[in-house]
Amino acid sequence: MIDYSIIVIIDFYLIFALGEPVAGEPESYELNGFPALITIFPWFIFTICFEYFLGSTLGNGIVGLKPVAEDNSTMKITFIQSLQRHLLDPVDMFFLGLVGYLVMKNNTKGQRLGDIWAKTIVIKYRN
Repeated sequence: MIDYSIIVIIDFYLIFALGEPVAGEPESYELNGFPALITIFPWFIFTICFEYFLGSTLGNGIVGLKPVAEDNSTMKITFIQSLQRHLLDPVDMFFLGLVGYLVMKNNTKGQRLGDIWAKTIVIKYRN
């Protein structure tokens, strides 16, 4: 929730700053075409890049969690594993996170779909 709250705030700012007012709808803005792709960058930086370069996302770091390779071969996940984990975030978060919750509760390793695909697990690294 921490990570995606930051991403949404940044995206709202980008849409307001770079977007164009919607005709007939006061206080509404939109981004179309290539400029709309700019909103992907905060997601990419705050999830994949932070996780790969720093070991965890900002939100996971605050609560003391980090992803590691499922086979424990390394404590640092690869860039591809981080990408795989987060490409499935929309599915895991569907219906207020119910999909991710149900998958985690019915998985012996507590993995969500993104972790299963990336072959990662999330561990607590500090109290």
